[in-house]
Amino acid sequence: MMSKQKNFLGYFYAMASAVIHGCMPIMAKYIYADGVSPLSLVFFQTFFALPSLALLAFRQQKTLKAPLRIVLPLGLLALFGCVLAPMLLFSSYNFLASGTATVFHFVYPSLVLLLGFIFLKKKIVIGTLVSVVLCFFGIALFYDPAESINLTGAALALASGLAFAIYVLLLPRFKSDNISGFLFSFYIALFSSVIMFVICLVTKQFTLPATLKGFGLCLLFAMSVTTGGVVLFQQGAFIIGGEKAAILGALEPITSVIIGILVFKESLKANTLIGSALVIAATIIIAVIDLRAQTAK
Repeated sequence: MMSKQKNFLGYFYAMASAVIHGCMPIMAKYIYADGVSPLSLVFFQTFFALPSLALLAFRQQKTLKAPLRIVLPLGLLALFGCVLAPMLLFSSYNFLASGTATVFHFVYPSLVLLLGFIFLKKKIVIGTLVSVVLCFFGIALFYDPAESINLTGAALALASGLAFAIYVLLLPRFKSDNISGFLFSFYIALFSSVIMFVICLVTKQFTLPATLKGFGLCLLFAMSVTTGGVVLFQQGAFIIGGEKAAILGALEPITSVIIGILVFKESLKANTLIGSALVIAATIIIAVIDLRAQTAK
Protein backbone atom coordinates (compact mmCIF):
# COMPACT_ATOMS: atom_id res chain seq x y z
CA MET A 1 0.00 0.00 0.00
CA MET A 2 2.85 2.36 0.85
CA SER A 3 4.37 1.76 -2.59
CA LYS A 4 1.04 2.61 -4.24
CA GLN A 5 0.70 5.80 -2.19
CA LYS A 6 4.28 6.78 -3.05
CA ASN A 7 3.59 6.22 -6.75
CA PHE A 8 0.49 8.40 -6.53
CA LEU A 9 2.63 11.11 -4.94
CA GLY A 10 5.14 10.78 -7.80
CA TYR A 11 2.38 11.33 -10.37
CA PHE A 12 1.11 14.33 -8.43
CA TYR A 13 4.60 15.87 -8.33
CA ALA A 14 5.12 15.42 -12.09
CA MET A 15 1.67 16.80 -12.97
CA ALA A 16 2.05 19.78 -10.62
CA SER A 17 5.43 20.51 -12.22
CA ALA A 18 3.86 20.48 -15.69
CA VAL A 19 1.16 22.94 -14.59
CA ILE A 20 3.77 25.31 -13.12
CA HIS A 21 5.90 25.13 -16.27
CA GLY A 22 2.79 25.78 -18.34
CA CYS A 23 2.57 29.21 -16.69
CA MET A 24 6.20 29.96 -17.59
CA PRO A 25 5.67 31.53 -21.07
CA ILE A 26 3.12 33.97 -19.66
CA MET A 27 5.48 35.15 -16.91
CA ALA A 28 8.42 35.28 -19.32
CA LYS A 29 6.47 37.57 -21.64
CA TYR A 30 6.17 40.26 -18.96
CA ILE A 31 9.81 39.84 -17.88
CA TYR A 32 11.08 40.26 -21.45
CA ALA A 33 9.01 43.45 -21.71
CA ASP A 34 11.03 44.80 -18.76
CA GLY A 35 14.28 44.50 -20.72
CA VAL A 36 15.53 41.07 -19.61
CA SER A 37 17.11 38.93 -22.35
CA PRO A 38 16.13 35.25 -22.71
CA LEU A 39 19.59 34.06 -21.61
CA SER A 40 19.53 36.35 -18.58
CA LEU A 41 16.14 34.94 -17.62
CA VAL A 42 17.59 31.40 -17.66
CA PHE A 43 20.29 32.70 -15.27
CA PHE A 44 17.83 34.50 -12.97
CA GLN A 45 15.59 31.43 -12.99
CA THR A 46 18.17 29.46 -11.00
CA PHE A 47 20.16 32.25 -9.31
CA PHE A 48 17.19 33.83 -7.51
CA ALA A 49 16.08 30.37 -6.34
CA LEU A 50 19.39 29.64 -4.54
CA PRO A 51 18.54 31.26 -1.15
CA SER A 52 15.21 29.43 -0.81
CA LEU A 53 16.72 26.11 -1.93
CA ALA A 54 19.65 26.55 0.49
CA LEU A 55 17.27 27.27 3.36
CA LEU A 56 15.06 24.28 2.55
CA ALA A 57 18.09 22.01 2.06
CA PHE A 58 19.65 23.02 5.38
CA ARG A 59 16.36 22.55 7.17
CA GLN A 60 15.98 19.07 5.64
CA GLN A 61 19.55 17.80 5.97
CA LYS A 62 21.16 20.19 8.50
CA THR A 63 24.08 20.80 6.13
CA LEU A 64 24.87 22.15 2.66
CA LYS A 65 27.80 19.78 2.19
CA ALA A 66 27.56 17.12 -0.52
CA PRO A 67 29.84 14.15 -1.33
CA LEU A 68 32.59 15.13 -3.79
CA ARG A 69 31.82 12.09 -5.98
CA ILE A 70 28.45 13.49 -7.05
CA VAL A 71 29.77 16.88 -8.15
CA LEU A 72 30.39 15.81 -11.77
CA PRO A 73 26.99 14.05 -12.14
CA LEU A 74 25.20 17.10 -10.74
CA GLY A 75 27.16 19.34 -13.10
CA LEU A 76 26.07 17.22 -16.07
CA LEU A 77 22.44 17.30 -14.97
CA ALA A 78 22.62 21.07 -14.59
CA LEU A 79 24.20 21.45 -18.03
CA PHE A 80 21.56 19.43 -19.90
CA GLY A 81 18.41 20.13 -17.88
CA CYS A 82 18.77 23.68 -16.58
CA VAL A 83 21.15 25.29 -19.08
CA LEU A 84 21.04 23.75 -22.56
CA ALA A 85 17.33 22.80 -22.62
CA PRO A 86 15.87 26.20 -21.58
CA MET A 87 18.58 28.19 -23.41
CA LEU A 88 17.91 26.42 -26.71
CA LEU A 89 14.13 26.59 -26.26
CA PHE A 90 14.13 30.29 -25.36
CA SER A 91 16.46 30.98 -28.32
CA SER A 92 14.05 29.18 -30.68
CA TYR A 93 11.38 31.76 -29.76
CA ASN A 94 13.37 34.28 -31.83
CA PHE A 95 12.57 32.24 -34.96
CA LEU A 96 9.30 30.48 -34.13
CA ALA A 97 6.04 31.23 -32.36
CA SER A 98 6.17 29.84 -28.81
CA GLY A 99 3.38 27.35 -29.58
CA THR A 100 5.23 25.94 -32.61
CA ALA A 101 8.51 25.77 -30.67
CA THR A 102 6.71 23.85 -27.92
CA VAL A 103 5.55 21.25 -30.45
CA PHE A 104 9.13 20.57 -31.53
CA HIS A 105 10.45 20.63 -27.94
CA PHE A 106 7.91 18.04 -26.85
CA VAL A 107 9.48 15.30 -28.92
CA TYR A 108 11.38 14.64 -25.70
CA PRO A 109 9.02 11.97 -24.25
CA SER A 110 9.57 9.95 -27.45
CA LEU A 111 13.32 10.57 -27.27
CA VAL A 112 13.40 9.45 -23.62
CA LEU A 113 11.82 6.15 -24.64
CA LEU A 114 14.04 5.71 -27.71
CA LEU A 115 17.34 6.69 -26.06
CA GLY A 116 16.55 4.56 -23.01
CA PHE A 117 15.97 1.55 -25.28
CA ILE A 118 19.14 2.12 -27.36
CA PHE A 119 21.68 3.16 -24.74
CA LEU A 120 20.32 1.88 -21.43
CA LYS A 121 18.72 -1.32 -22.78
CA LYS A 122 15.45 -0.41 -21.10
CA LYS A 123 12.46 -2.54 -22.01
CA ILE A 124 9.66 -0.72 -23.83
CA VAL A 125 6.32 -1.48 -22.17
CA ILE A 126 3.38 -1.47 -24.61
CA GLY A 127 1.31 0.83 -22.38
CA THR A 128 4.14 3.35 -22.21
CA LEU A 129 4.60 3.18 -25.98
CA VAL A 130 0.88 3.81 -26.58
CA SER A 131 1.00 6.77 -24.19
CA VAL A 132 4.03 8.26 -25.97
CA VAL A 133 2.33 7.89 -29.39
CA LEU A 134 -0.86 9.56 -28.11
CA CYS A 135 1.20 12.28 -26.48
CA PHE A 136 3.18 12.88 -29.69
CA PHE A 137 0.10 13.22 -31.90
CA GLY A 138 -1.69 15.29 -29.26
CA ILE A 139 1.14 17.81 -29.05
CA ALA A 140 1.45 17.85 -32.87
CA LEU A 141 -2.16 19.07 -33.10
CA PHE A 142 -1.12 22.21 -31.23
CA TYR A 143 0.75 23.32 -34.36
CA ASP A 144 -0.96 25.98 -36.45
CA PRO A 145 -0.52 25.18 -40.21
CA ALA A 146 -0.86 28.89 -40.98
CA GLU A 147 2.49 29.56 -39.28
CA SER A 148 5.68 29.21 -41.31
CA ILE A 149 8.43 26.97 -39.94
CA ASN A 150 11.91 28.43 -39.69
CA LEU A 151 14.52 25.67 -39.94
CA THR A 152 16.88 27.35 -37.47
CA GLY A 153 14.09 27.72 -34.92
CA ALA A 154 12.94 24.14 -35.45
CA ALA A 155 16.50 22.85 -35.00
CA LEU A 156 16.92 24.82 -31.77
CA ALA A 157 13.60 23.58 -30.36
CA LEU A 158 14.39 19.98 -31.31
CA ALA A 159 17.84 20.31 -29.73
CA SER A 160 16.22 21.59 -26.54
CA GLY A 161 14.00 18.50 -26.52
CA LEU A 162 17.06 16.25 -26.97
CA ALA A 163 18.92 18.00 -24.13
CA PHE A 164 15.93 17.63 -21.81
CA ALA A 165 15.50 13.96 -22.79
CA ILE A 166 19.13 13.29 -21.77
CA TYR A 167 18.47 15.11 -18.48
CA VAL A 168 15.35 13.02 -17.82
CA LEU A 169 17.23 9.77 -18.48
CA LEU A 170 20.20 10.74 -16.29
CA LEU A 171 18.14 12.14 -13.42
CA PRO A 172 17.02 8.90 -11.68
CA ARG A 173 20.45 7.31 -12.22
CA PHE A 174 22.28 10.10 -10.41
CA LYS A 175 20.06 10.27 -7.34
CA SER A 176 22.07 9.62 -4.20
CA ASP A 177 20.62 8.32 -0.93
CA ASN A 178 23.16 10.49 0.90
CA ILE A 179 21.74 13.76 -0.39
CA SER A 180 18.26 15.15 0.22
CA GLY A 181 15.94 16.31 -2.55
CA PHE A 182 16.37 20.02 -1.80
CA LEU A 183 20.15 19.75 -1.47
CA PHE A 184 20.22 17.91 -4.79
CA SER A 185 18.21 20.73 -6.37
CA PHE A 186 20.34 23.41 -4.70
CA TYR A 187 23.55 22.13 -6.28
CA ILE A 188 21.95 21.77 -9.71
CA ALA A 189 20.70 25.36 -9.45
CA LEU A 190 24.14 26.51 -8.25
CA PHE A 191 25.98 24.87 -11.16
CA SER A 192 23.35 26.15 -13.60
CA SER A 193 23.72 29.71 -12.31
CA VAL A 194 27.50 29.69 -12.71
CA ILE A 195 27.38 28.21 -16.23
CA MET A 196 24.64 30.59 -17.39
CA PHE A 197 26.37 33.65 -15.92
CA VAL A 198 29.52 32.84 -17.92
CA ILE A 199 27.45 32.26 -21.08
CA CYS A 200 25.62 35.59 -20.60
CA LEU A 201 28.91 37.45 -20.20
CA VAL A 202 30.58 35.76 -23.17
CA THR A 203 27.61 36.40 -25.47
CA LYS A 204 27.15 39.93 -24.03
CA GLN A 205 23.48 39.20 -23.33
CA PHE A 206 23.45 39.84 -19.59
CA THR A 207 20.69 42.34 -18.91
CA LEU A 208 19.06 43.43 -15.67
CA PRO A 209 15.36 44.26 -15.24
CA ALA A 210 14.65 47.93 -15.85
CA THR A 211 12.28 48.31 -12.89
CA LEU A 212 11.77 47.04 -9.36
CA LYS A 213 8.65 45.30 -10.63
CA GLY A 214 10.84 43.42 -13.12
CA PHE A 215 13.10 42.19 -10.31
CA GLY A 216 10.03 41.04 -8.42
CA LEU A 217 8.77 39.14 -11.46
CA CYS A 218 12.18 37.46 -11.90
CA LEU A 219 12.11 36.43 -8.24
CA LEU A 220 8.57 35.08 -8.60
CA PHE A 221 9.62 33.26 -11.78
CA ALA A 222 12.57 31.62 -10.01
CA MET A 223 10.56 30.65 -6.94
CA SER A 224 7.73 29.11 -8.95
CA VAL A 225 9.68 27.48 -11.80
CA THR A 226 12.89 26.35 -10.03
CA THR A 227 12.00 26.05 -6.34
CA GLY A 228 8.58 24.70 -7.35
CA GLY A 229 8.43 23.19 -10.84
CA VAL A 230 11.98 21.85 -11.25
CA VAL A 231 12.11 20.36 -7.74
CA LEU A 232 8.71 18.71 -8.20
CA PHE A 233 9.75 17.22 -11.55
CA GLN A 234 12.96 15.83 -10.04
CA GLN A 235 11.12 14.23 -7.14
CA GLY A 236 8.45 12.83 -9.46
CA ALA A 237 11.11 11.32 -11.74
CA PHE A 238 12.85 9.72 -8.74
CA ILE A 239 9.60 8.00 -7.72
CA ILE A 240 7.91 6.96 -11.00
CA GLY A 241 10.84 7.09 -13.43
CA GLY A 242 11.91 9.55 -16.10
CA GLU A 243 9.77 8.07 -18.91
CA LYS A 244 6.48 8.48 -17.05
CA ALA A 245 7.41 11.90 -15.69
CA ALA A 246 8.22 13.00 -19.25
CA ILE A 247 4.80 11.90 -20.53
CA LEU A 248 3.03 13.75 -17.72
CA GLY A 249 5.07 16.81 -18.65
CA ALA A 250 2.93 17.06 -21.79
CA LEU A 251 0.26 18.67 -19.58
CA GLU A 252 2.44 21.80 -19.75
CA PRO A 253 1.17 23.11 -23.13
CA ILE A 254 -2.42 22.35 -22.11
CA THR A 255 -1.92 24.61 -19.10
CA SER A 256 -0.57 27.33 -21.40
CA VAL A 257 -3.65 26.99 -23.63
CA ILE A 258 -6.04 27.24 -20.66
CA ILE A 259 -4.24 30.34 -19.35
CA GLY A 260 -4.32 31.86 -22.83
CA ILE A 261 -8.10 31.37 -22.94
CA LEU A 262 -8.77 32.63 -19.41
CA VAL A 263 -6.27 35.53 -19.28
CA PHE A 264 -5.87 36.65 -22.89
CA LYS A 265 -9.35 35.61 -24.12
CA GLU A 266 -7.80 33.47 -26.87
CA SER A 267 -10.16 31.23 -28.85
CA LEU A 268 -10.13 27.47 -28.43
CA LYS A 269 -9.57 25.75 -31.76
CA ALA A 270 -10.85 22.25 -32.56
CA ASN A 271 -7.35 20.84 -33.19
CA THR A 272 -6.15 22.17 -29.82
CA LEU A 273 -9.13 20.60 -28.07
CA ILE A 274 -8.51 17.21 -29.72
CA GLY A 275 -4.78 17.46 -29.00
CA SER A 276 -5.48 18.20 -25.33
CA ALA A 277 -7.83 15.20 -25.14
CA LEU A 278 -5.11 12.92 -26.58
CA VAL A 279 -2.51 14.18 -24.11
CA ILE A 280 -4.90 13.71 -21.17
CA ALA A 281 -5.70 10.20 -22.46
CA ALA A 282 -1.97 9.45 -22.58
CA THR A 283 -1.49 10.52 -18.95
CA ILE A 284 -4.50 8.48 -17.79
CA ILE A 285 -3.29 5.36 -19.61
CA ILE A 286 0.22 5.52 -18.16
CA ALA A 287 -1.14 6.14 -14.64
CA VAL A 288 -3.77 3.36 -14.77
CA ILE A 289 -1.31 0.78 -16.11
CA ASP A 290 1.25 1.66 -13.46
CA LEU A 291 -1.24 1.61 -10.60
CA ARG A 292 -2.60 -1.77 -11.77
CA ALA A 293 0.95 -3.13 -11.80
CA GLN A 294 1.44 -1.88 -8.23
CA THR A 295 -1.82 -3.49 -7.11
CA ALA A 296 -0.84 -6.82 -8.68
CA LYS A 297 2.40 -6.97 -6.67
